[in-house]
Amino acid sequence: MAETAEPRNSIRECVDENPGIHFNELVRSVSLATGQVQYHMYSLIEEDEVDDFSLYGRTHYYPSEYPEENRGAVALLRRETAREVVVYLIENGESRPDEIADQLDIARSTLEWHLGRLVDQGLAEKERGPKNRVTVSPVDEERTVGMLSDISPSLPDRLVDRFVTMVDRLLEEPR
Repeated sequence: MAETAEPRNSIRECVDENPGIHFNELVRSVSLATGQVQYHMYSLIEEDEVDDFSLYGRTHYYPSEYPEENRGAVALLRRETAREVVVYLIENGESRPDEIADQLDIARSTLEWHLGRLVDQGLAEKERGPKNRVTVSPVDEERTVGMLSDISPSLPDRLVDRFVTMVDRLLEEPR
């Protein structure tokens, strides 16, 4: 029993400290074999100590007491580009998409992909104004800042996000 308690406690602790963590990041964080993490994670979910939540092709893990209404937003905020967009909106307020893309040095298509999900998760809103101009605004900044404080993305996650951004730039058509 002691053999299974230590890795399971390590996994549970990692999930507690990193709500919304996805499986690959969890495996890297606890330094256990993938199969071990799968085995213990299954048990933790069955025992209602950890909840799993799938969003946009990734499964994220949360302490069972973590607020359900924040799970999708936190999962999304674990992605560097989405997080940068939200921070930009909080710092600058209502902005046009082209301004955001230029300031963050990301492809417009990448921005739109993230904006769609940010709107879905209630972190941003898009509106059409005069002359049909689109603007983007943050939603419930206090809640968002609280969720941002719950996450601290790992170096591998940041590197993957940066690689995807680089590929998007290479594939983007010239403006």
